[in-house]
Amino acid sequence: MAKKKATFEEALDQLETIAEQIERGKIGLEESIDKYEEGMALVKHCRQILSKAENKIQQLQQRADGTLEPASFKRPKGA
Repeated sequence: MAKKKATFEEALDQLETIAEQIERGKIGLEESIDKYEEGMALVKHCRQILSKAENKIQQLQQRADGTLEPASFKRPKGA
């Protein structure tokens, strides 16, 4: 059976847990490296989710008259 992809929130929670484990230094080097790799995969997953959300926002911008029009999503500076 295929493993269900984590939601954005679940992936973010997992990232926070991994960061805490590494920062505390209570795990060995090899496990830290494994956790880092797992964290990077979660970051990639989160970025994919955010990218899809951004594309939906671009497609769903609404004009003043209520009709929809594609519009660019303006990212905040530093994002």
